Amino acid sequence: MTDFTIRTMRPDEISIAIDWAAAEGWNPGLADAVCFATVDPGGFLIGEINGAPAATISCVNYDARFAFLGFYIVRPDLRGRGHGLRMWNAAIAHAGARVIGLDGVVAQQENYKKSGFQFAYANIRYGGTVTAPEVRRSDVMTLGDVPPADVEADDATVFPAPRAAFLRAWIGAPGHTGCAIVRDGRLAGWGVIRPCRRGFKVGPLVADDRATAAAVLSALLARVGGGEIFLDAPGINRDAVALAEALGLAPVFETARMYTGAVPALRLERVFGVTTFELG
Repeated sequence: MTDFTIRTMRPDEISIAIDWAAAEGWNPGLADAVCFATVDPGGFLIGEINGAPAATISCVNYDARFAFLGFYIVRPDLRGRGHGLRMWNAAIAHAGARVIGLDGVVAQQENYKKSGFQFAYANIRYGGTVTAPEVRRSDVMTLGDVPPADVEADDATVFPAPRAAFLRAWIGAPGHTGCAIVRDGRLAGWGVIRPCRRGFKVGPLVADDRATAAAVLSALLARVGGGEIFLDAPGINRDAVALAEALGLAPVFETARMYTGAVPALRLERVFGVTTFELG
């Protein structure tokens, strides 16, 4: 007999979902757990059988209108028994009437559509090994030196909900490195690179144009010394795709960005790197 129960994770248990994501090949960042817990601790759920972890899912509520779903994982030896559906229903219930976004594996698109999600665009993970460039630009500064309010205001042009606490944690997390370019008193481009289970991931990478994105990216790569990197680019941003290809990066994974309803108009032409597939 098994007793499957669902409860809210404690903050220190978010690492379980991240470890399982790593086992699935999703390559999470080393400091992701602490940052993720700043958004909506009540949105991280764990399913247990007789007290042992059996499934995870998250549906974090950013504000009264928007939530994002991720970490939908059932332990491999327990799949096909309906546990995933129960987790899914609990996560959707947590979001309430909010519009929900997700980055789902392409093979599950049709299943997500049955739950009311509609395809918006593809996000493509590019990966490869690069050498550290020589950055001599005087206009590149440390992202932490930019007033947080300026970063939050710029982020609001590319993300459906405010996420001030998350951004501050993300920029200041151990091992995370951020760079920015300010022109005429406004943020023209900024990004963060972080160490992952394998190599480094760049995200977010936001800029007014490809040249500015390339300058910020070069600064980030120089600060970590190059190596294996991954960049998740919106497929509908041709300049983002071109930037990844110009670095010699190749597609390694693809997700379907989907929503249950309309989202605010976003300037996706400024998104050269998605923050995370787990929280948007």
